[in-house]
Amino acid sequence: MELICLGLNHKTAPVEVRERFAVGNTKLGEASQNLLEMVGAPEGVVVSTCNRTEFYLAADSAPAAMKQLEHCLAEKVHGHEEPFYRYEKAEAARHLCKVVSGLDSMLLGETEIFGQVKQAYKAAHAAGTTGPILNKLFQKVFSVGKKVRTQTSIQEGSTSIGNVAVELAEKIFGHLKDSEVMVLGAGAMSRLTAQALVSRGAKSVIVANRTHDRAIELANEMNGRAVRFDDWLEVLKDVDVVISSTGAPYTIINKDEVESVRRVRKFRPLFLIDIAVPRDIDHSVGEIEEVYLYDIDALEQMADEARSRRLKQIIECEKIIEAELAKLMT
Repeated sequence: MELICLGLNHKTAPVEVRERFAVGNTKLGEASQNLLEMVGAPEGVVVSTCNRTEFYLAADSAPAAMKQLEHCLAEKVHGHEEPFYRYEKAEAARHLCKVVSGLDSMLLGETEIFGQVKQAYKAAHAAGTTGPILNKLFQKVFSVGKKVRTQTSIQEGSTSIGNVAVELAEKIFGHLKDSEVMVLGAGAMSRLTAQALVSRGAKSVIVANRTHDRAIELANEMNGRAVRFDDWLEVLKDVDVVISSTGAPYTIINKDEVESVRRVRKFRPLFLIDIAVPRDIDHSVGEIEEVYLYDIDALEQMADEARSRRLKQIIECEKIIEAELAKLMT
């Protein structure tokens, strides 16, 4: 029996192609059954996430199984460049190890993929499409993924602006469960940063935007509330975190305005995230004792440093993978 993997991901295919191959979580078992029917192989697992779909097979002949699978999937690629990558035998196992370890992800070292592959395997196993070859492979791969995450620093440090902001906020406040967030401006970066804070426990979100209907729309997305843009200073006395990205050609938050609410705020810490270009918040605001001000350059630098640290860990991760693969192949 020989192992093969045929797949496509964010590196090889645009989203309009990836969505043609996407499989919902509740359909993963059925997809694995369909895979075996298409190819006529005894064992198969379909892995599908927003960034990839991969077909794993244990078959008598890797070249024959690959050719048959390509033929069955060709229609879905019609009108686009060929998006597939192909691995056989040890290379297929090596690729799966890298996927589960987060080494092949859009965000290097991300942890969500481990659970997604595990879910796909469980669905295939429940559907009866796995056997001794793929059962042994996937169990070993999960062990490898766990070792990579516990014995290296591949997932340490945030590599996105939103998650860097979350880490900084947690250092300032200890936790976010009692924190209130105000968003000035309703652009994509503001949304992502606010979502990151909410996902880590921020209590509520208040949105102010020059177009009030847009503020209402974003507030509804986050189960928050919208206020008129002219009322943001009144809200400032109650919030802990401000995310500002208005697109204004001049600063909208100045030192005098923040000073005016300090006493009402009882000098509580205030975390200001300025992700606007030009900047929304005058740099002198950061001189106030209990105010922590970070602009887009500072956040991006911290994210870049985390990316660099993760890249240096790839060699250590690959050493673990190679050592474990040697055991598996033996």
